[in-house]
Amino acid sequence: MKLRVPLPRFSGRLHDARTATAIGRWLAAAVVVCFLTGVISHWLQHPPGWLADDLPSRPSWGYRLTQGLHVASGIAAIPLLLAKLWTVYPRLFEWPPVRSARHALERLSVALLVAAAVLEVFSGLLNTVQWYPWPFSFVPVHYALAWVFVGAMLLHVAVKAPEIKAHWSRRSAGTLALPAEDGPDRRSLLTGVAAAVGAVTLATAGQSFTPLKRFDLLAPRHPDHGQQGLPVNRTAVAAAVAVVNVQQWRLTVAGPRPYVLTLDELRALRQYEATLPIACVEGWSKSAHWSGVRIRDLLDRAGAPPEARLRVVSMEQEGGYAVTEMGHTYARDELTLLALRLNGEVLSPDHGFPARIIAPNRPGVLQTKWVHRLEVL
Repeated sequence: MKLRVPLPRFSGRLHDARTATAIGRWLAAAVVVCFLTGVISHWLQHPPGWLADDLPSRPSWGYRLTQGLHVASGIAAIPLLLAKLWTVYPRLFEWPPVRSARHALERLSVALLVAAAVLEVFSGLLNTVQWYPWPFSFVPVHYALAWVFVGAMLLHVAVKAPEIKAHWSRRSAGTLALPAEDGPDRRSLLTGVAAAVGAVTLATAGQSFTPLKRFDLLAPRHPDHGQQGLPVNRTAVAAAVAVVNVQQWRLTVAGPRPYVLTLDELRALRQYEATLPIACVEGWSKSAHWSGVRIRDLLDRAGAPPEARLRVVSMEQEGGYAVTEMGHTYARDELTLLALRLNGEVLSPDHGFPARIIAPNRPGVLQTKWVHRLEVL
């Protein structure tokens, strides 16, 4: 006598194509915004060779906007992804698992899409708190996985296009005689999902959109919490930068006419002021008032040609951004400073004393702190 194990049966309401399509529209919108702003963020942080000299330095708030949208849309996608998975998970137990070539392609696209989506959004969320419980480098994997995610989503949409079209609107759904009694429950579910998206966005967006900072309850950074009125991602201790001896510190500028400046000599040069944001890849940003020497003036003194690129060397001993480069559009922008003061005060050690880079439309990790050498390339 054979013992037959009954397969799971799902008859719960709202696990239907109309509900999945409605939530899928919202999720797709969040993914598109997150992907496009993520590509911009990656290219600004790790520009491909053909683009390195042509990255725009304006608008000065550009990176703050795109990275803020990137993180906000990524966080908003989490409740949408969970709701989407809830509406479709019974199909994982369909039998037989493969019924045709089209069905096999559909299930393959779903498996790839779900795996990529879950890893992408949750690794991005952990990046906002700077926690990396994995052995690989976050940035290149996150960027590559984004293309896998979007490719899998496009494949899934192509396979499911007839069903998506059939359930896109209320009128089209009605022609398929979906249970009328599901209507109120579906509206309640969609209202709850929208409320969840609104709540997590409101409770985190204030880390970059400062008018909402009073509601910044869940974000790992608050724009007003930090030394000199600005948050700090990486302290001098974390970067293994020792206490700087002002009398011994020198700024070396290497170029056709190289020279060396003491801190007093640097302070004696003409000082400029600029109000620019620090915008970090983790999603927080805030504008601050900076003063210092224009990079373009230091380059001119070194005899640098107009199209020259610049290498910036930090005293940082620990970390991947001790040496950074900027194209001529950044180096020659009148707002790009070797900053010596922040919000009217001398830079604190954690903000890069004695000198740091501040430039418009540039990721925070490239606003190099503890600068001691500039090289004309």
